[in-house]
Amino acid sequence: MKLFKEFKEFAVKGNMMDMAIGIIIGASFNKVIDVLVKKVFLPPLSLLTDGVNMHNKRLILREAVSDASGTVVTGEVAIGYGALGEAFLDFLIIGFTVFIVVKFLNRLKNKSHDTQDKTVVTPKDIELLSNLNELMEEQNALLKAKQ
Repeated sequence: MKLFKEFKEFAVKGNMMDMAIGIIIGASFNKVIDVLVKKVFLPPLSLLTDGVNMHNKRLILREAVSDASGTVVTGEVAIGYGALGEAFLDFLIIGFTVFIVVKFLNRLKNKSHDTQDKTVVTPKDIELLSNLNELMEEQNALLKAKQ
């Protein structure tokens, strides 16, 4: 029963919901990036490389060996550098996209933390800390004036 109570507290505090939302958004973000890479960036790149499909590019170390009936006796050994190139391109696009999103969110966060900017609602904790800071400066000024 204690385990159930702890799980309930964990779920109610929002940790589980935050994780679920993060996982769902991450999965959707992965789909968007996958389409962006495969349907937007790779086709023009393919035109530049004269229609070559990079995913199928590989360096064959040993050819497949077949017997007289055509059955493969020994499989091909190859290094798939084309798939590595695509994965690297995915990584660069994902990294750049995450950078842009984080930069945008930080700009919004910094704007909301500016207590002088009245166009954006300042979070209550930032507002209280700002007021506390102003009161402390006022008190310090009064103490210095008395000396």
